[in-house]
Amino acid sequence: MLAQQATAPSADMGRVEITSGRDNDTQQRRESTASKIVIGREEIERQGDANLGEILKRMPGITLGGAPGRGGGIRMRGLSQGYTQILLDGQRVPPGFSVESLTPEMIERVEIYRAPTAETGAQAIAGTINIITREGRRGMPTELKVGSSFQGGYASPTASLVKYHDAEQWTANYTLSVNRYAAPDQSENDFTNDVTTRHRVSNSHYEREGMNATARLQLKGDPGETFTLMPFVALSQGRTPGSIQIDQTLPSVSSSSAATENKNHFAVGRLNGQWRRKLSADSSMEWKFNVGGWNSHNEYAQTVATPTAYLPYVLENSHVQDRSANISGKYTNVMGGGHQWVSGTELESVRRTQAVAGQYRNQTGDTDYKASSLRYAMYSQDEWQLTPHWATHLGARYEGLMTEGSTADGDVSNRNSVFTPLLHAMWRPDPDSRDQVRMSLTRSFKTPTMPMLLARRAYTRDAENTRTNPDVMGNPNLKPEIATGLDVAIERYLPQGGVLSASAFHRRVQNLIRYVTPDQRDSLGRYVSSPQNISEAITEGVELEAKFRMDQWIADAPHVDLRSNVSFYRSRVLSIDGPNNRLDQQPDMTANLGADYRLKAVPLTVGGNLNYNPGYTTRLSAEQLTTISQKRVMDVYGLWRVDGSTAWRLTLSNLNPRNYNTSSVYSSAGVVENSSTQNRSWTNVQILLEKKL
Repeated sequence: MLAQQATAPSADMGRVEITSGRDNDTQQRRESTASKIVIGREEIERQGDANLGEILKRMPGITLGGAPGRGGGIRMRGLSQGYTQILLDGQRVPPGFSVESLTPEMIERVEIYRAPTAETGAQAIAGTINIITREGRRGMPTELKVGSSFQGGYASPTASLVKYHDAEQWTANYTLSVNRYAAPDQSENDFTNDVTTRHRVSNSHYEREGMNATARLQLKGDPGETFTLMPFVALSQGRTPGSIQIDQTLPSVSSSSAATENKNHFAVGRLNGQWRRKLSADSSMEWKFNVGGWNSHNEYAQTVATPTAYLPYVLENSHVQDRSANISGKYTNVMGGGHQWVSGTELESVRRTQAVAGQYRNQTGDTDYKASSLRYAMYSQDEWQLTPHWATHLGARYEGLMTEGSTADGDVSNRNSVFTPLLHAMWRPDPDSRDQVRMSLTRSFKTPTMPMLLARRAYTRDAENTRTNPDVMGNPNLKPEIATGLDVAIERYLPQGGVLSASAFHRRVQNLIRYVTPDQRDSLGRYVSSPQNISEAITEGVELEAKFRMDQWIADAPHVDLRSNVSFYRSRVLSIDGPNNRLDQQPDMTANLGADYRLKAVPLTVGGNLNYNPGYTTRLSAEQLTTISQKRVMDVYGLWRVDGSTAWRLTLSNLNPRNYNTSSVYSSAGVVENSSTQNRSWTNVQILLEKKL
């Protein structure tokens, strides 16, 4: 019997390939007709980042606003935050929702689209980031992480739990994260004009306790039918006690100090739902809904023994309530000749109320407003495999937005609509090769936000009202920014894994929105800045990316995974003359270099990353310039695997911390104002225990 088994011919099982999660992510990117980057679970887990921004900052063309190591608004292609569309499980993130509240443990993968599509939405002049929450799979162990980070003498403990359940008809998972975050904040500001010289020092520290929870429950009905619920809850409360010291040398020598305290409470709850049903072998229907809202309460007090013009008494109490709901439907039909046709519709309603009671110097700033917006969209697109060499993605989208509000200054109404045709194409010189070229010709837009439209006046809190530090109010007559864009990319996917790519883009933006401060004071004797549609603008750039293992290029080299990218940008606002008339907050370049290596002799993986953004100057108008210093952030980590289920991770973020400096200069008709601020940053040390149960 044994001899028969030994000599019996074996069955031909065909070619069997074992791929990692990273290979699957690369394959998704390669097969997508529209340009897309996929960050999977394997890559998310590798670095042990503390927040979503830290994950994204290593991607080509993505930067974070604010001081180094502190996170901030997520931006693509150097453009300011509002130019990037953020989706959560394929649905628009509601206004006021901060994706920074999502921890890496809650994320399954992130999809980055460099050009808009009809299905994902065209409110994406810079691009789209789609965040997919954790998905449950059979046999997955429970994951527990416990640890703490240390920054500037303050500890920030954290813990998270990911749990999976499965049965024959359903799967479920949930993630719970609790944390206490604490960090110092120190800044120095110098202000000068024709008659004043002033130095200001602010010291404070931020304390916050928070809890985040997300879940996914998927029920399986008839063959081809699924129903998924994805709730999300986040709660936080924090306080920032601090002090301000101001020393003035002109027009007379004097000093003043104040005690400050900021308290905030925030709560958000969302419920996403998705129902899919296969109608036939070639067609399916999908419905999605999202309901929820958030509440925010903020109290700020600035107490001064002897109030002055440049350090007044300030008291502000703000309540904001936001409720939103949206529903969308999508029909997909696979037709003959290589066509896949998708059509859908979307409807979203947002209602917001804000009550602000404030005292600023000798003025009251009480402002209540109620606002609502209704957004509706229809789209259709066709993905067509023309030949083995060519694939196209042709679509069109119509989107309208109505915003209405009631403020102390009267009723506000704004209505806009945009039609956006979109064309993507992919060419492979050899259908079996790993080289391909992508091309996109698109129309995209950016709508003004509620705060931009509503005429709620925000007074300067703790400094004298000047041209470089004005009050801010809205403008109900704004039009959306419209961009016509061209994208071209060349990609090579390496046989052993990895990718080399070079891409270029061009955008021409109409109705550019920028905050404008007039030369003259208003009826209250104060400078007031408001958003205006000022001009057209042009932005263009080149993004280079390389991800591979070192031994793919150098024989007998260690198995070091390398990732690098560098991007170059240029922009100009056509109505502003002179050098540096770039789009606001866009650097000339960004660069990123990282490596990971798993040692063979010991169960240790080490890695690091260097992120660099050069300093730059922006001409906001003929009279005003702003300057932002360079950011250079270095992170390193070590992961020690005790056994197959236990690991310790040590991460050092923002090594060699640098100050983050900003400045503003206003010069007109013999009046010159200079304001410069220096913000300190610190190294963050994190130790984490990772356990699979």
